[in-house]
Amino acid sequence: MDVTNGASNSLAATLADGPGAVGVTIGVVGLAVVVLLIGGFWWGMRRRDKELPPPRPEEQPHRPAHRTEIQESDKHGSDTFPDNGSALSPYELGGHGNEAIPPDPDRPRD
Repeated sequence: MDVTNGASNSLAATLADGPGAVGVTIGVVGLAVVVLLIGGFWWGMRRRDKELPPPRPEEQPHRPAHRTEIQESDKHGSDTFPDNGSALSPYELGGHGNEAIPPDPDRPRD
């Protein structure tokens, strides 16, 4: 295929034929990647400049005087193992973890 139209040293002839075509293509792709990276950083800096600055320490919310959450330790059901030392099969496990646990009467309330 002749893309030169009679010109022996044109850019189309260099890009379409010969070992220089791969090098030129890689160079153009590399330049495009660099331009995209620089544009991405520039666009990100513009977006960051439009954001509000982080709050100063005196603008931070203050801690309440009273406790706003209650942390309780989770009690699990009975963790008994067979006396003979054998392992339990899945069908022998029953409903461990699903049974209701009564509240501890000795635990003081806040």
